[in-house]
Amino acid sequence: MTTTRFAPSPTGYIHIGNLRTALMNYLIARKAGGTFILRLDDTDGERSKPEYADAIQQDLEWLGLTWDRVERQSARLDRYHAAADTLRAQGRFYEGFETPVELDLKRKKQLNMGKPPVYDRAALALSQDEKARLRAERSPHWRFLLDQERITWTDGILGDISIDAASVSDPVLIRGDGQVLYTLASVVDDTEMGVTHVVRGSDHVTNTATQIQIMAALGHGHPAFAHHSLLTGPQGEALSKRLGVLSLRDLRAAGVEPMALLSLMARLGSSQPVEVRATLEELIEGFDISQFGAAPTKFDADDLKPLTGRVLAALPLAAVAGEIAALGVPGPLAAAFWDLVKGNIANRAELALWWAVLQGSAAAQVAEEDRDFVSQAFTLLPPHPYGDDAWATWTNAVKQATGRKGRGLFMPLRLAVTGRAQGPEMADLMPLMQAPPRL
Repeated sequence: MTTTRFAPSPTGYIHIGNLRTALMNYLIARKAGGTFILRLDDTDGERSKPEYADAIQQDLEWLGLTWDRVERQSARLDRYHAAADTLRAQGRFYEGFETPVELDLKRKKQLNMGKPPVYDRAALALSQDEKARLRAERSPHWRFLLDQERITWTDGILGDISIDAASVSDPVLIRGDGQVLYTLASVVDDTEMGVTHVVRGSDHVTNTATQIQIMAALGHGHPAFAHHSLLTGPQGEALSKRLGVLSLRDLRAAGVEPMALLSLMARLGSSQPVEVRATLEELIEGFDISQFGAAPTKFDADDLKPLTGRVLAALPLAAVAGEIAALGVPGPLAAAFWDLVKGNIANRAELALWWAVLQGSAAAQVAEEDRDFVSQAFTLLPPHPYGDDAWATWTNAVKQATGRKGRGLFMPLRLAVTGRAQGPEMADLMPLMQAPPRL
C-alpha cells in the first residue's frame, strides 16, 4: 500500500513552503487510495511546543488535508536508541568530541585551502584513553560512518541522482545533549511505518543520500524519493526571509480561500497550467508529480487574490449562507444579495462592505471637484424603495439637470453610493438597497 507522510517540526507555524511538501504527499497517498501520516518531528524538547502542534493540525484541517493517523517522534525515542545500538554493534556509529567552535574552525580552514568542508574523521583516531579523558570533560555526539562509495537513486522529480559519499561529512545522528536528530529519527520512522514515497524539498538531497546508507545498514530498502524545487519570491529572490508573513494562518487571516491556495500549489512549478478546482477530489485526479521540474519555482502571494475571487464567484449560496445571515441580511434577500456580490469580492470579509452599501451606510467617496455635482444629484434620487429602473431614471434626470454624461456622470455617482470604483452593475444594485444612500 502506498504510504506517505508529512513531518513538520512543531517549533513554529507552518508556511507556504511546508504546504507544498504536505500537499504533494497527501495527493500521492489519496490518488493511490493509500495512507497519509501526519508525523510531528518533536525530538527537540526545548523548541517543540504543544501550541505549534495544535496549530499545524488546525492549518491542515482548514485546507481539508486530513490524515489517517498522527505519530509523534517524542513517543518513539526507544526505537531510535535501539537503532543506534544496532549501528554501534556494526561499527557504523562513533563518538565525536569536537565542540561546535572547533568544527567551525575546521570547516573554515578547509575552505581557505580550497577543500570541501567535509568532516576529517579525526575522532576515529582517538585511543580509548583519549576518549575516556574527553568523556570526563564533555558528552560526545555520535556520527554515522558512511561507506565512501557512490549513492544512487532515481528521483521522482530530479531523475537519476549519484552522490559520492566521500564528499559528504559523516552525519551527526545524536547530539552531545542526547537529542536524536532528524536524520536518524526519520530513517527509523520511514522504515518502521512502511513509508513508500517521500516527497520533500531539494535541500534534502544530501540527507537522502546519507539516509539511504543508514537504511541499508539497518537492513532496509528505501522509499521512492522525489525532491521538489524550492520556492523563491516573484523576482527570484530567496523566500526564506519572507516566510514569517507567509504562514498558513496569516494567509487564512488575509481571506485566502483554501481551494485557491491548494489549486495554485498543486500546479506551481509543473508543466501544467494553474486551474482553479472546486474540490480536493479534482486536485487528486489531476495530480502528476512527474510533471514538476527542478528549477526554482517563483511564488507570489498576490496571485492568490484573483484565484480567491474566482473560487468565491463559483460558490453556491449554501457555502456562504451562514456568513450572510450573520450580517443581518434577511433570508428572502440572501440569494439575490449573493448573486449580486459574488463576482465582486476579493474575500469573504468584503460581504460586510457590500451589505453596508445596501443599507445606505457606505462611506461615500466624493472628489472635491464633484462635490456640488453629487449634492445636486442626490436631490434628484427617485423615492425609495427603488424599482428595477431606478438607476436609469436617476442618471437620466441628473444628465438632464447638469449636462454631464458618460464616465463623468456615472463614476461620481457610483463612488458616492458605494464608496468603490468597481463593483456590481448599479442597475442591479439599487433595487436591493434597503435604504437610500447618504452623503
